[in-house]
Amino acid sequence: MKKLIALLLTIVLLTFSLASCGNETDKDAVKVVDIPLTEEEYAFCVAPGNTELLETVNAFLKQSKENGVFDTSVNNYFGDGTPVGYEMGTVGDRSKQLVVATNTPFEPFEYTEGNKYYGIDIEFMAALAADMGKELVILEMSFDAIFSSVEAGYADIGAAGITYDESRTSVTFTDTYYKASQMLIVKADDTTFDNCKTAEDVFAILSAMGADKKVGAQNGTTGQLFMEGNEDFGYEGFALTVVGHVSGAQAVQDMINGNIDFVILDEGPAKSIVKAINE
Repeated sequence: MKKLIALLLTIVLLTFSLASCGNETDKDAVKVVDIPLTEEEYAFCVAPGNTELLETVNAFLKQSKENGVFDTSVNNYFGDGTPVGYEMGTVGDRSKQLVVATNTPFEPFEYTEGNKYYGIDIEFMAALAADMGKELVILEMSFDAIFSSVEAGYADIGAAGITYDESRTSVTFTDTYYKASQMLIVKADDTTFDNCKTAEDVFAILSAMGADKKVGAQNGTTGQLFMEGNEDFGYEGFALTVVGHVSGAQAVQDMINGNIDFVILDEGPAKSIVKAINE
């Protein structure tokens, strides 16, 4: 009888333990509100007046889209291809190097694993450097520092999932290469936007929120401008409180920790972060 009671007690404790583990996982789970809130296009940027590099990049971008090289890189991250990694390199003889300013993590456009850089932008920059007969050198920095670095000549080109925006007059943009949009990330058990079908439905809910609601955004990005309001982009903004973060991943972790209510981020990185957290 004692053995039977002990066995039953063990089963009860094991069941409770497994349930606790499941609750912990659910507590940290997140989801994307799969409704595009903006229409944007990504482009690379060079220093104003650097006409030669601008023309080179645009010509190679056109060629890469025609011969399938660009689509191959995209398939490496959105399809069944295999991502290719590149080492950072060291700035030396600038005449023999293509120095690229970027910001990670922003998967699948740029991110790191070990000592190598991966992503759609990185693979394109590597192909561009090879076509130019130059060595690829990658400079890691905050997103909003990319523009001043390119303008000052510390880097030749900026590649970081940058939204084409003519109001950023400190740089000149190349032709666009990818359509993007902003999306919200919320906790998995958050039902605030569950009944939304369109962007207008989401806007209506956001407009009703006050400063007590907090949204996380990566510093200097379109998501931050969208929430705060920006005349150049035509964004009216919202009354809620925008909390800036170094990266989208940091913002999502801040939400999981209970410090903010939700996050706004570009669609590709948003879905990559959510997938990584929920796995």
